[in-house]
Amino acid sequence: MGPLTDWRWLAGLNSWIVAAWLTELLLYASTASAALRAVLRRLPRGAIALALALAAPVPYLLYAPATGLFGAANFGVLLLLAAALAGWYAVFGPGGWRDAGFLVLAAGVMLARVFKGIYASPAAGPPMEVLGQLMWIRTAVMSALLLRKAESVGFGWWPTKREWKIGAVHFFAFLPVGLAMGSALGLLRGASLDEPVAKLAGAAVATFFGMLWVVALSEEFFFRGLLQRWMSDWTGSATWGWLAASLAFGAAHLPFRGFPNWRFAVMATLAGLVYGRAYLAGGGIRAAMVAHALTNTVWRTLLE
Repeated sequence: MGPLTDWRWLAGLNSWIVAAWLTELLLYASTASAALRAVLRRLPRGAIALALALAAPVPYLLYAPATGLFGAANFGVLLLLAAALAGWYAVFGPGGWRDAGFLVLAAGVMLARVFKGIYASPAAGPPMEVLGQLMWIRTAVMSALLLRKAESVGFGWWPTKREWKIGAVHFFAFLPVGLAMGSALGLLRGASLDEPVAKLAGAAVATFFGMLWVVALSEEFFFRGLLQRWMSDWTGSATWGWLAASLAFGAAHLPFRGFPNWRFAVMATLAGLVYGRAYLAGGGIRAAMVAHALTNTVWRTLLE
């Protein structure tokens, strides 16, 4: 009996994969804990960076060796990247080119899809590179919050009532403009209501919270919470910071489904302007997260 037809081998594989996913999700969710961040903040800067770097490869080590997908070179690259990101501010400190370098490192690794080559996936199973993406987000967020002391961005997983309202208002204001622009650019296929309403609603709810706590949280943290704020400081103008961050947000979407996807970049720039205004109105990223997650949910469930 070959390994691919041995159900006991498959059961073992699945258990290690499940363990890796559960561990990563727990580590990722730990970023939401202000109490944990307060405890970690009491540690020396070097100890914080070391803890973040050592926590980064844990899910990879849980599944890769046990499933025959471990690569020494891949592990080395993973550890090196995690150490660079976790230790950036412990080594260089904040300000100027150092902040810019941190953003370039954080965004560049994601845009280059480095983790697709590191986190090998089994023949039958989920794409394990997602574990790498979640790891990279949590490591970057914790490094910025704990070592760069960027808590003023309004980081959090659950918006206040006021932030929900601001995000929803910006979303509904953007919706007709976004639909018209998306149609003009040929990005929309039209609403699809073939699925049962209950199934469609369930998919929309799941998509919304996935977007809110992963895509919107990470992108708003870096593009609005860090880049827009820093660009405003560097230029001395909130308007220029808002415009620059929106353009950078659009440019980051050029690789979407084939580089250069100019039409999607234009659409993302327009959306970035709206998210940037929500960020300013809400005084933090959570209002922008709501507008972002609502926009992506409508697009994914009805229009993509």
